[in-house]
Amino acid sequence: MEKLELIEQAKAVLRLNDSGRSTRPAPGLYPHQWLWDSCFIAIGISHYDTKRAAQEIYSLLEGQWSNGMIPNMIFSEASDNESARGHRIGSGFWQSTRSPYAPKHKQTSGITQPPMVAEACWRIAKKMSGEEGIAFLKTVYPAIVRYHTWLYGDRDTDGNGLIALFHPWETGLDNTPMWMSELRRVHMPLWIRVVEFFHLEKLLETLFRKDTKYVSADQRISTIEALMMTHVALGLRKRDYDTKRILRRAHFVLESLSYNSILLGNNERLIDIAHKIGEKIPEDLDAKFKQARKNLEMLWSEDINRYCHRNYLTGEIIPVEGISQLLPLYSGAINKQRAEILVSALLDTSKFWLEFPVPSVPKNSPYFNPEKYWQGPTWINTNWLVIDGLRKYGYENEAEQIRQKSIKLVEKSGFYEYFNPLDGSPAGTNNFSWTAALIIDLLS
Repeated sequence: MEKLELIEQAKAVLRLNDSGRSTRPAPGLYPHQWLWDSCFIAIGISHYDTKRAAQEIYSLLEGQWSNGMIPNMIFSEASDNESARGHRIGSGFWQSTRSPYAPKHKQTSGITQPPMVAEACWRIAKKMSGEEGIAFLKTVYPAIVRYHTWLYGDRDTDGNGLIALFHPWETGLDNTPMWMSELRRVHMPLWIRVVEFFHLEKLLETLFRKDTKYVSADQRISTIEALMMTHVALGLRKRDYDTKRILRRAHFVLESLSYNSILLGNNERLIDIAHKIGEKIPEDLDAKFKQARKNLEMLWSEDINRYCHRNYLTGEIIPVEGISQLLPLYSGAINKQRAEILVSALLDTSKFWLEFPVPSVPKNSPYFNPEKYWQGPTWINTNWLVIDGLRKYGYENEAEQIRQKSIKLVEKSGFYEYFNPLDGSPAGTNNFSWTAALIIDLLS
């Protein structure tokens, strides 16, 4: 397929999903605005319409809480009567206004998602004319500073520079195996164990699961996983999304390797933005940036020779078998020797270097399922992050191979949500916005 033809098809997907002021991830299954989805979408749109790309960010920031948090979901008024049609039910479930910091004019979730805003804004500005780009960055800069300030002020409660997450949805990687196994180990309530013991999942799926009307259940999170994550979200809502109250009764708090790696990469972009517009990162925040770069090494395990998650409550290192273990490359904060170890794992044909890399879980993992949401498929957005990370460390050839294979995936199977890494077959929902947007970026 010709490059220009694929770009035009990608634009058509984004037009299909354009809700006016923001872009939904896909028709039907995802009717609202998601944080990191919109950031990736804006990066793609910036190649041909910088004003619309900027609007995507402005719409996202309209949902920012007064304490600085940017929520993972901002609900579409047109669609909210039907609720979000996946496993994250609508604003009536989240009841964000239980928090005094939530906006009164927007319905949102009560949790956040990977902080890709600085990266997106930097890339949008680079596509604008000089004065227009400066004006845009000056407009968004205070909001991004407030977001990063909130992260280090509210979610770094032990002061080590590593952000703690309260819910798997905050990772953006949802049912990634290490999170699910840890959640099952430390906080699986009796009622869900009863459902599992008596095999009531199918009944509950028929009654309550709306996402499986759009996508085969074999390609979605399991009903038990959905119940566990809903249970955790209800606990956060019960405590009005107040960090101090949540930590008093917490069973499940992790310092996520993927989240902290993405945040570090975006800290650097925020510094770039500040320099570009003649601002200076607030002194306290800048100190946190430096501490966070240094303390990412707290997540390194000498025993297994890779980066891991960390249980915030116990300090225990939790081994990672998944795409997260490669994302310190995107952070730009690790040394060349550690980067070489990560790239060696990436190029291992028994792990990540499959016919269509990079799988979300390595092939040699007992958790690997090539079509099951975040438990094996290849996603274009995580490929994009890995490509960027490889380039930071000079692995241009490896980055180029993943770029070409990502494009080939979409040429072969269409603009799907995710793909089987063994044969490239499509999975998830079709006409997925970040797939379309990032293919535009990878082609450009």
